[in-house]
Amino acid sequence: MQSAPHHRSRSRRGAAAALMAGALAASLLSGGTAAMARPLPDPKASALPSPPGGKNVKVLVFHASATEESPTVDAGIEAIESIGLTGPAEQRFKTVATDDASVFTNDKRLGTFNAVVFLTGGGDVLDPEQEAGLEAYLNAGGGFLGIHDAARTEPYSDWFTGLIGARPATTSPSAVQRAVVEVPDRSHPATKDLPLEWKRPDTWFNWASNPTGKVHTVAKVRESSYQPGSGANGVDHPVSWCRDYAGGRSFYTGMGGTVESFAETDFRDHLRGALLWTTRLSRADCKATIDANYAAVRVTQPNQPGQQDQIGEPHGMVVAPDGRVLYIGRGGGVNGAPVVTDWNSPDIGKGIGQIHIYDPATKKVTLAGALTVFGNKGGGDELTKVEEGLLGIELDPGFESNGWVYLHYTPHSGLDRDKQIAERRVSRFTLDRATNKLDLASEKVLLKWPVQVHSCCHAGGGMAWDSKGNLYIATGDNNSSGFSDGYSGNNPQPNYKGLSFADARRTAGNTNNLNGKILRIHPEPDGTYTLPEGNLFTGKEQDEGGGKTRGEIYVMGVRNPARISVDKKTDILYAGWVGPDAGAPSTTWGPAKYDTFAAITKAGNHGWPFCMGNKQPYRDRNLPDPTKPLGWYDCNAPKNESPNNDGLVNLPPITGNTIWYSPQGGAPDFPRNAAGVPSYKNEEATYLLPWLKGGGQATMDGPVYRYDAATAGAEAWPQYWDGTWFVGDFYDADNPRHAVLTDPKTVGKGGLPVTAESLKKIIPVGQGGIRNLMDWKFAPDGSLYVLDYGRGFFTSDSQSALWRVTYTGGAATPAAKDLARKAAQ
Repeated sequence: MQSAPHHRSRSRRGAAAALMAGALAASLLSGGTAAMARPLPDPKASALPSPPGGKNVKVLVFHASATEESPTVDAGIEAIESIGLTGPAEQRFKTVATDDASVFTNDKRLGTFNAVVFLTGGGDVLDPEQEAGLEAYLNAGGGFLGIHDAARTEPYSDWFTGLIGARPATTSPSAVQRAVVEVPDRSHPATKDLPLEWKRPDTWFNWASNPTGKVHTVAKVRESSYQPGSGANGVDHPVSWCRDYAGGRSFYTGMGGTVESFAETDFRDHLRGALLWTTRLSRADCKATIDANYAAVRVTQPNQPGQQDQIGEPHGMVVAPDGRVLYIGRGGGVNGAPVVTDWNSPDIGKGIGQIHIYDPATKKVTLAGALTVFGNKGGGDELTKVEEGLLGIELDPGFESNGWVYLHYTPHSGLDRDKQIAERRVSRFTLDRATNKLDLASEKVLLKWPVQVHSCCHAGGGMAWDSKGNLYIATGDNNSSGFSDGYSGNNPQPNYKGLSFADARRTAGNTNNLNGKILRIHPEPDGTYTLPEGNLFTGKEQDEGGGKTRGEIYVMGVRNPARISVDKKTDILYAGWVGPDAGAPSTTWGPAKYDTFAAITKAGNHGWPFCMGNKQPYRDRNLPDPTKPLGWYDCNAPKNESPNNDGLVNLPPITGNTIWYSPQGGAPDFPRNAAGVPSYKNEEATYLLPWLKGGGQATMDGPVYRYDAATAGAEAWPQYWDGTWFVGDFYDADNPRHAVLTDPKTVGKGGLPVTAESLKKIIPVGQGGIRNLMDWKFAPDGSLYVLDYGRGFFTSDSQSALWRVTYTGGAATPAAKDLARKAAQ
């Protein structure tokens, strides 16, 4: 299909336009106001076809301005005309350009256009009847594309403000600056082929009111990459977005503020994709990040008084292929119930670890079974409380036929009260899928190992499968936090009956110890396991005399990995672990507490207690005086010289992590000296991930979402989220609750995420919401289940609950029947 050269009508509204330009000059960059809002004629009275245009697709480019016409107009028209003349034949269209606003009161003419592009400048360019015509056009199903200065058009119209989505702030910088555009939407035709990080020069608006959550953002500008000036929008600065509006479709980009923009191949591709959607040549989801399109519903009721019939102390969950949710209670009892803390009592710490099942088909909860665990000592200091108990749950890949359930727990029967050592184990049980009852007599113990329980904390607990049938098991370092001033847990001095309880070099940093690790085994049908190739050690290394490694170790150097997940599409392991307690960095001892998330593509050492974050070292300490600092650890060649280490001295080099955060902010980094040691001066810190920070903090790793059209229900989270990694925190203040996008080129190598979308209004925080996120998993139908721990500790209470978060936005638009050319579906 060929197009005639575009027609540019040069008629102006003459003197009226000139007078208006002077009157409006002071307001063109404002956020708009209803102070002079005018009543509009009824747009429903028009005779426009529904939807406008047809298969002979036409695009109207409107370029009127109440001020001097921008030099970008000619470049913009030429670019749009070129887009319409090139590309696949089924995507081509004709372009007509005009600055004559009377087109909006001519139904017969306006109705021939599939989309309208505003290349307008600032000011009031439509009279009430013409604006009503544009509104009628949208009501009939028309498409709208606004480019850059279009956001300054019709400054007194609330309806037009809604159409655009946001107004520029008066403090917007005017200079052309090179910046990084983050492109989170990998599905929309306007962005799917763009770079994840798109570096380009333009003029960048600040928004008087940030539209995030009210529009669907497809691209954001990273403020740290340029000078946004006063009135900056912060870490979430949308630059291109879309949404269904007033019966039609609206797409806006704040880019295109320079003539040169329209010659860029990537920017033309951006406009091409926007035009494909607005002209109805293709469908796209412009609803996925609009907060109102999600619903969070609590699906379990409060427990009956004195019981845990609905939920125990929430600690983890898994969703079966048929949609049933199995969730566990760690071992804390009913709120206010007595606990036994006396080591002289045989019932010390005895608790019940429950397995409940929620069935979405019946909306009923069944108590499937309960284990007697060591894990109920209540609160208090670290020599009183305990975090052991029922810690993790997974279902066998063949669960639908064999009913096998794997539980990670600390049996009370394995407790040595004299030495204050317990047994941790991973066992397989069989669930009667017809009755939802767990056969406790069916237990097959796959793996067991000792843990010290004289002092709390950091038990870990998460489990996950990869696509090859390997089971990952996350274990904590099982050490006290109270003897190293909140920095590296490397104090060798405290011990109970000869067993150290404050030196993570004995556990997480020890190649011969299963604590502070992520293990990887291959369970066999007879209840045993084999070791897959590619773990960190074989268990048969002869280094340093041999007998100093465990072949189950896949990842070492983790502190408290309560939650892990595996993306079965890529087999990348995702993990999060809680950091120590130091509130600020120390030039003597090292970094502040860093909570950590890591995307892990191969076996490795992730640092604790030697290094954190992006290979930021701690200071060594040792006997006879652990209060005196020794040298800085070498993250590239760490040595474990603890007297409590029975593994290798020379450790694998440390791999940098993907996300780390402190009370000061996300991904703190510091200048380094010639030896590579950071300055650890707060005033010199750079925060590489400014969208998150901590304070009270406890990572809760989430899943990578994979949209599956074959199993997705009507309330499935949309395809927009496919491939995004959900990271969260137990707490809900400034802490992360985000979906992040990583770069395949750098993932697993310590590369930072490209962009992050806040989920705090979709998975609601605050009073009445999900305040204490304990676990989250997607169901096969694409809905998200979330465990809220409740408002106490070491117990369940009235707020302990299972929630379900669903998408209510509906299908992509336009409807298939309304596509301009059906072959483009």
